[in-house]
Amino acid sequence: MTNSIIALIEMRNACKFARLTRVAKVMLNTLILAIATLTFSLASDFAFPQTASAYPFWAQAAYPETPREPTGRIVCANCHLAAKPTEIEVPQSVLPNTVFKAIVKIPYDISAQQVGADGSKVGLNVGAVLMLPEGFKIAPEERLSEELKAETADLSYQAYSEDKENIVIVGPLPGEQYQEIIFPVLSPNPATDKNIHFGKYSVHVGGNRGRGQIYPTGEKSNNNLFTASATGTISKIAQEEDEEGNVKYLINITTSDNQVVTDKVPNGPDLIVAEGQAVKTGDALTNNPNVGGFGQKDTEIVLQDSSRIIWLVAFIALVMLAQVMLVLKKKQVEKVQAAELNF
Repeated sequence: MTNSIIALIEMRNACKFARLTRVAKVMLNTLILAIATLTFSLASDFAFPQTASAYPFWAQAAYPETPREPTGRIVCANCHLAAKPTEIEVPQSVLPNTVFKAIVKIPYDISAQQVGADGSKVGLNVGAVLMLPEGFKIAPEERLSEELKAETADLSYQAYSEDKENIVIVGPLPGEQYQEIIFPVLSPNPATDKNIHFGKYSVHVGGNRGRGQIYPTGEKSNNNLFTASATGTISKIAQEEDEEGNVKYLINITTSDNQVVTDKVPNGPDLIVAEGQAVKTGDALTNNPNVGGFGQKDTEIVLQDSSRIIWLVAFIALVMLAQVMLVLKKKQVEKVQAAELNF
């Protein structure tokens, strides 16, 4: 009896040990897979850097379905707070399976310089997002004319997502060279795609120049106006350098009850206050260094049926012929009436 109990206990211990061994193996495999995934991700970032896609990545990550909110606002405006003009030129109507140009204009003063992430003065970059109707997409290279190839040779077009070829992103690009961005667009063919119909469609575009004021995390960038967080007297202005070598200003404000409030201002905007100056909550501590901004524009395009144009031309020709026949008939009647009078 005792031997049976001992054997049973040993069997249970062996089962527990086997289960623990399996769990440990699973955890080890999971850990190895995670390390391998992280290593591959980091290696791909170094081997295939994607600077151009870093900017729209924030919008794509936060709004994977569409960059346009239900209110009609394009989400780039959430980080680029200043409003600037953006224009678009597209044909009034296009035929199926044809290539046409959509020209996005992002005007600004090219002599202006913005505050870089390190506080230095740099030129402005530009970028654009073009929201085409369903079925429209960037034309493949073999469909481009030699003129279009030359105009778009240095441009890289990125679809907003794998299943959203009609939403296209470009940028960032040097603004001095690309105040006009050309999109070579291929129209769909309803004869081959039954989901496409002839008619009028909306086109939306957003154009940006310069850095944003808000990071996706909600933090302010240094391309901002910074204000006092308390009412009092500025008792001290000091500089602090972080581990990355970035300089920040520490502005101590002594309140009426002798409490010291410290406002941190990153390097970039210029201070417009001095020690001993009285400030109120919300008063500006710096200038506003932002010279860029975002704008959007809505327009329409017609996917035209060629047979409708043919029938329209035929109708106009028929009307003109009828008018000519009426004139000739009138002349004939007048001649008959004149002959009767002479007789």
